[in-house]
Amino acid sequence: MQIGLIGLGKMGGFMRDRIVAAGHEVVGYDTNPDVSDVATVEDLVKALTPPRVVWLMVPAGRITQSLVDQLGGLLDKGDLVVDGGNSKFTDDAVHAQQLGEKGIEFVDCGVSGGVWGKTEGYGLMAGGTDENIERVMPIFDALRPEGPRDEGFVHAGEVGAGHYVKMVHNGIEYGMMQAYAEGYELLEAKEIVKDVPAAFKAWTRGTVVRSWLQELMADALAKDAKLDGIEGFVNDSGEGRWTVQEAVEYGVPMPVISTSLFQRFFSRQGTASPAMKAVAALRNEFGGHQVTKKGEKPVVTDH
Repeated sequence: MQIGLIGLGKMGGFMRDRIVAAGHEVVGYDTNPDVSDVATVEDLVKALTPPRVVWLMVPAGRITQSLVDQLGGLLDKGDLVVDGGNSKFTDDAVHAQQLGEKGIEFVDCGVSGGVWGKTEGYGLMAGGTDENIERVMPIFDALRPEGPRDEGFVHAGEVGAGHYVKMVHNGIEYGMMQAYAEGYELLEAKEIVKDVPAAFKAWTRGTVVRSWLQELMADALAKDAKLDGIEGFVNDSGEGRWTVQEAVEYGVPMPVISTSLFQRFFSRQGTASPAMKAVAALRNEFGGHQVTKKGEKPVVTDH
């Protein structure tokens, strides 16, 4: 299969590698000419054989919208756009309608896996029609982890459902990270506990709290046992906020995820704790998210 991929950053670049390794052709575009196959989005569209499939792997919001606008004027009826970024699910309906008016199909796909996806595979959560999902399935199969399809991929429902499921996934992730981080802080505070990194490593097998996040926490502590090299300043990429907003809308009690989100807000007000250092370290381990190193001025990123 041939596919166009726009956005070749931390995740997009590794996704290209994985798709190519599965035997497909990728025409990639990025604003960084060192990694781009073509010079412009127009060149990417011209290089693809109709009916085209173009996958967006760029930041949500303004950048995604500008590319949808641009592709709407370049693609033809029967072409298909996949938004694989972390767009808010409400944007998907807007983009589907905007492109649909020109006969261009649309699929949304939440992607999980961070910087590890190239080797481990990506968890995929897609929304769209049965026909459009089936059309992109060779790419989904190339990206997902090895093993049964339903253990790494879900056709969650209609347009917007994929990003909605990914939003809730990330909300859960917030809560899990916060729990590990608070446990870390308490272990550090107790005088009789002499080796906190070893405790986290010992949880890797045979315990009910073992998980990939827990393994990454052990890895972070192996590099910096007391996390002295970073500040406890934690950004958020938006999905946790949207999850809590949806919980309020539907009257769903969500105390753990809500608190984990608010703790990130507290961390930006000079009230950071060792636990928030641990959250920052975890985000860096799984997603390559930037950490504020000790002595640096924190920067709030646009979520």
